[in-house]
Amino acid sequence: MKRMTQWLVAPVLAAATGLAFAQAQELKIAHIYGKTGPLEAYAKQSHTGLMMGLEYLTGGKMELLGRKVVVIEKDTQLKPDIGKAALAAAYGDDKVDIAVGPVSSGVALAMLPVAEEYKKILIVEPAVADSITGDKWNRYIFRTSRNSTQDAVAGAAALPANASIAMLAQDYAFGRDGVKAFKEALAAVGSTAKIVHEEYAPQQTTDFTAPAQRLFEALKDKPGRKVIGIIWAGPHPMAKIMDLKPERFGIEVAPGGNILPAMKGWKAFAGTEGAIYYYYGFPKNKMNEWLVAEHQKRFGSPPDFFTAGGFAAASAIVAGVTKAGGTDTEKLIAAMEGMSFDTPKGTMTFRKEDHQALQPMYHWRMKKEQKGEWDLLELVSEIPASKLPIPIRSK
Repeated sequence: MKRMTQWLVAPVLAAATGLAFAQAQELKIAHIYGKTGPLEAYAKQSHTGLMMGLEYLTGGKMELLGRKVVVIEKDTQLKPDIGKAALAAAYGDDKVDIAVGPVSSGVALAMLPVAEEYKKILIVEPAVADSITGDKWNRYIFRTSRNSTQDAVAGAAALPANASIAMLAQDYAFGRDGVKAFKEALAAVGSTAKIVHEEYAPQQTTDFTAPAQRLFEALKDKPGRKVIGIIWAGPHPMAKIMDLKPERFGIEVAPGGNILPAMKGWKAFAGTEGAIYYYYGFPKNKMNEWLVAEHQKRFGSPPDFFTAGGFAAASAIVAGVTKAGGTDTEKLIAAMEGMSFDTPKGTMTFRKEDHQALQPMYHWRMKKEQKGEWDLLELVSEIPASKLPIPIRSK
């Protein structure tokens, strides 16, 4: 009987040991993002890009250094407390090696201390607020998305000289950081344009009549070029502002870049200019060629703004883990600081001081003649990372 018990126990122990070994070999990534809520479109693109990036960079095997890559999804619902709890659960209960996300800057700021508490890497994508890699930053945070200052400097480069500018932005970290960065960017690039009014509206605003009238009042009597600059996430107010006919006062609108469905609604505004993080037709490299062709094949449309961002996060993970030889946090930090890696929009480099990815941006113009549904923008110029003076704001 004793011998029979040993025969029965041995296979069970072997199976358990094999299961534990297999689980230990998994490379776990948590994607924590706002799957539900007003930024759902951004979230979906980000996840598609992350998964396509991991697929491309592992040759379709979803394995890295002999470990199966497993992606765990968690929904923040765009709520800081839920995002914070989700990241803690990912690090603590799910034992993930690296986390990616979130969509919202407000949620990201709540998540940063959790990465520090658990001493695990958080790759911020696509949240933008400067404070994420500024005064709220810690050494476990790396960001592949652009920050507000990168947006602002690129946007400043696309503005006419001597313009009077009135800013419309959302009343939370993303919008306020964006306007602050825009002011600094104008000075940094030596622009003679000047911000004469700031208008902040709640994130859920749908009627822009009152904010627009205040913008018009601030600009209408100013000499020279008059421009409304917009910093907005989610359903974009560009068309609604244009419906109120700012041209009555000689006012132009500079909307910045946005996702394709939003920009498709701007076709009537040919000649409008702005700056953008990514547009599928601009970067010329093999990675972007694959992404554009494969996305078109699978989804019937080209990849978008946040698709490229999710792919960039995957690139950072694969490059960092490969260089570090594993997922030990300290080795990853040492490997990723100053690391350059390929993305669909070209080479990015994590700056050592604050782990912000330095990267090119693009000055665009809305096409007058468009050949198809998504043939929207023409490239005015690529703005290389070396031409984007991004101050270091981390502690």
